[in-house]
Amino acid sequence: MTVATLDHPSPTPLSRPLDELDRMPAEELLAWASEEFGDRLCLTCSWQKQSSVLVHMIAELARTPAVVELDTHLFFRESYDTRDRLVERYGLELVRPHIPSIAEQHRHEGPNLWERDPDRCCHVRKVEPLISALEPYDAWISGIRRDQSPSRAGITKVQWSERYRLWKLHPLADWDEKRVWGYIVANDIPYNPLHDVGYRSIGCIPCTRPTASGEEERAGRWAGSDKLECGLHLESVDKE
Repeated sequence: MTVATLDHPSPTPLSRPLDELDRMPAEELLAWASEEFGDRLCLTCSWQKQSSVLVHMIAELARTPAVVELDTHLFFRESYDTRDRLVERYGLELVRPHIPSIAEQHRHEGPNLWERDPDRCCHVRKVEPLISALEPYDAWISGIRRDQSPSRAGITKVQWSERYRLWKLHPLADWDEKRVWGYIVANDIPYNPLHDVGYRSIGCIPCTRPTASGEEERAGRWAGSDKLECGLHLESVDKE
């Protein structure tokens, strides 16, 4: 198996040591990244609560990073409505990489791939478009947090991705869910209303359900399987 990577050079030295960056508050880290990477910095959004927080934060910067939307064409209506409210409020201009239509996927992969092989479906609809979308950039901001699941517990705020050949930033890595909501409420930020009806983590319609009391935040994603990640945040993927 060949693991696809972006054809970027080895990492260039950063202006601050990684341990110092890991101690920075989210807003300070984003301000540093904006100066460090300039126009080669982007944020990816899937219109969950972390997207709302980070869109608000980058709107405060002197130079706003590009905002990449990985629209799988399988989002909930509420997710698209949230996107539209955030775009209007913050004046976002979205970067939208090409993603195959559902009809195209059915022709090439067979119907309802998300039921038969969700890893392959995520690869086609998320990972491959992301590889293309990240080509112009040297750094990528993501909203993942350490407390979301065991697979994310060890993330640092800034780390080099061998897979994508760029710097990956997690400004909210040390935030918990309560802090995310506190920030949204304090700043009156538009957010996905599905969060109000039990969807603590939101992805594509066929693979997302509300979480039950006592479950971890991402338990509603790919419920009934051992799948924990869509593949975007893994350093290798088996579906290429």
